Amino acid sequence: MKALRWTAVASGAAVFVMIVLGAVVRSTASGLSCPDWPTCYGQWILTPDQFYAIPNTGYTYGQMMLEWSHRAFAAFVIGPLFLVLAWLCWRSRPVLPRGRTYAVVLLVLLLIQAKLGGVTVFDANSPWSVALHLGFALLILAWLVLIVERTVPPEAAHPPAGLRILAVAVWVTALCAMLAAAMTAKSGASLACSTWPLCDGYVIPPLDDIGVRLHFAHRVLAGLTALGLLALFLLVRRAPGVEPRIRRLATVAFVLVVCQVAMGALVIVLLVPIWSGVAHQALGIGTFIALTASMWRILPPRGSGQDVLAGEDGHDRRLQQA
Repeated sequence: MKALRWTAVASGAAVFVMIVLGAVVRSTASGLSCPDWPTCYGQWILTPDQFYAIPNTGYTYGQMMLEWSHRAFAAFVIGPLFLVLAWLCWRSRPVLPRGRTYAVVLLVLLLIQAKLGGVTVFDANSPWSVALHLGFALLILAWLVLIVERTVPPEAAHPPAGLRILAVAVWVTALCAMLAAAMTAKSGASLACSTWPLCDGYVIPPLDDIGVRLHFAHRVLAGLTALGLLALFLLVRRAPGVEPRIRRLATVAFVLVVCQVAMGALVIVLLVPIWSGVAHQALGIGTFIALTASMWRILPPRGSGQDVLAGEDGHDRRLQQA
């Protein structure tokens, strides 16, 4: 079971790196430096001489390598990790009855995400395709976090229903905030509101311009996420039946979202330098991971049964179902 847990952790870390690398590609305007897919100018690997022999690319070799590295990381790191993880989930069925579901869903999500990578290229990295690609990456990350959390036995009774509803609501809001952020960045609307916390002096700015609407929607969703995480942080400290792991995860998520809000303000003040935009997304992903782990720990088992996890000490332990 340790092998399953740590492979899931490694897979989640790889997806985190992949998303951050994608932010670097987007921030450096390198997303279309390979105009075809899955090859790059019809080649699997391009040397500098080959690249610069291609007329009118409009990109540097460094930009092309960023995009190629993004694809290569998915193919040669994430792909094999997911295959190993799916096999471990399948093999763990005797002690993790939902292992088959974990494996099948993981592979389906991976195939869809690979196809979406091609869609973003063929659709010229349109804002909607970039947001959809990111959204599926976040769903994959959430599924990996679920696998990790379901291999850690619960330490207490299930928390109250109100806390479960809050956790799901905050998670959905955070997901929407990150999709809105992708749309905002890809639409060139990162400075549509050039001041912070007000939008060019307005609490609610005129919404005639699409860029302002996107930017303001992201700010509203980010603010609601921060408030929701504050409420979750306070409630898990008081609610009965909340295990210490949930309290730790909620604390981490709240601290990260505070840092994320501060970084968001810094992005505006510094006029969106590349490093701050990438750091902003990295903090957002870290917040999402902690929030997702909290949510999975808070949610009750599905159905009336429970998974049984054989602990490392040889005794059976009860494990919540997904």
